[in-house]
Amino acid sequence: MANIKSAKKRIRVIDKKTARNRRIKSHLKAILKNFDEAIEAGDLETAAEKLTLAEKKLMQAAAKHTIHKNAASRKVSRLTKRFNQAKAAQ
Repeated sequence: MANIKSAKKRIRVIDKKTARNRRIKSHLKAILKNFDEAIEAGDLETAAEKLTLAEKKLMQAAAKHTIHKNAASRKVSRLTKRFNQAKAAQ
């Protein structure tokens, strides 16, 4: 345990940031899961809505440095590719 006041503050700050990052990441996982379910069900209208929401939330997470910006862009690209393939299949 830290003894110095500034070190104690850093611990508190890190705990807050960790909690925020966990909340954001779990929310992202839920959004991506909803998109996957919509694609699997063949509901392209819902999938399109979920795709725009997923893109928005991924970019917000990247802006807050929860995930890397290139990782967010990569995920958006892969989601869009899957959506376009599903749309072409129908």
